[in-house]
Amino acid sequence: MKLLFVSLGCDKNLVDTEYMLGMLQADGIEMTNDETEADIIIVNSCCFINDAKEESINTILEMAEYKKTGSLKALIVTGCLAQRYQDEIKKEIPEVDAILGTNSYDDIVNAVHEALEGHYYKNLGTLEGLPTLKNKRSVTTGGHFAYLKIAEGCNKHCTYCIIPSIRGRYRSVPMEDLVAQAKELVENGAKELILVAQETTLYGIDLYGEKSLHKLLDELNKITGLFWIRIMYCYPEEIYEELIDSMIRNEKVCHYLDIPIQHSNDTMLRRMGRKTSHDDLVNIITNLRERIPDITLRTTLICGFPGETEEMHEELMQFINDMEFDRLGAFAYSPEEGTPAAEFPDQVDEEQKQIWRDAVMELQEEVIFDKNEEMKDRELYVFIEGQVDGGAYVGRTYRDAPDVDGYIFINTDETLMTGDIVKVKVVGAYEYDLIGEII
Repeated sequence: MKLLFVSLGCDKNLVDTEYMLGMLQADGIEMTNDETEADIIIVNSCCFINDAKEESINTILEMAEYKKTGSLKALIVTGCLAQRYQDEIKKEIPEVDAILGTNSYDDIVNAVHEALEGHYYKNLGTLEGLPTLKNKRSVTTGGHFAYLKIAEGCNKHCTYCIIPSIRGRYRSVPMEDLVAQAKELVENGAKELILVAQETTLYGIDLYGEKSLHKLLDELNKITGLFWIRIMYCYPEEIYEELIDSMIRNEKVCHYLDIPIQHSNDTMLRRMGRKTSHDDLVNIITNLRERIPDITLRTTLICGFPGETEEMHEELMQFINDMEFDRLGAFAYSPEEGTPAAEFPDQVDEEQKQIWRDAVMELQEEVIFDKNEEMKDRELYVFIEGQVDGGAYVGRTYRDAPDVDGYIFINTDETLMTGDIVKVKVVGAYEYDLIGEII
């Protein structure tokens, strides 16, 4: 039996995919990248915003065609779209043979066997506790870096977000399990671990009665062979002094934080259900830069949220200009059915959302170019990611998370391998990327 696995959406979803792959490979199922020869196709779906939902539905429909034109015997849908639209999927796409919810992916082997025997199978479980994971993960990121999912779910209930209803309340993975997972990943070649969750900063609050991300960092920093630890998805209001202290004292922790703030205008922040104000954000960012002068700060913003005005947009532009984020992504607001914001009366025109989003990204391009110019002559460790046509090596510094940030390009006669770590001097800059020389 040959299996094709399609993983869509975020890096948290990718970790679920890697665990499912590990279980299926342990069950003796062979993997393929060819849709036409696959007996089983699994789509781990996403529905965070409308574009993601459309991509998931189109992928499932595309794969369903292989029941007519290929070898496909079992089509299985897992993940967020499956959790949220289970009935619609069964009704509209009858080719789907099994559906697993976001907290039931540990049942994937059973789902495959049931589907192959011709039985329609569904397991949506409860959104409590965590899946039981006995098998090793099959890491798909090349092995030199890996994502470590430290928690599931979210308690925040932002007015635009559907995640709490399809992923459940916040549930931390026990620290001893995470340390064991981390050691296994490092033993298998990972030199960088990227900590992910819907929100990393609340780690441990449910298990230990207090925020414990700083304690987890202390433990991970002890792992021999690990070079970098990177923290993503920190809600700004939950960043606390012990966490900052641990970033300073643990040399393996990258001076990098991803802090999704969504907006800077107080009215917008309140309507979004966020827990910070404009002044809070300024104070949090200022404190981080005072405590960790070389910190790289990434953020994400929503443009065109219901009720946003030209004045609010201009205030956001001024904030971007003042704060000078090192990394920034912006998205046009996507109304999600079942969320309060989707029912707000003052929805913004689609064209206006895109105009504001483009303006934000154009401004950020100016900010990042100036910041990259300031990087010249800095000496940094670089993680080699591969080679481009023409021979230059592509790498990432501590300032760059995979797939979302920039790169540094290095011309050298030395032979380097993916996963190598080299010391580089920055000698030039593009809009988003750097140029370096090995020293």
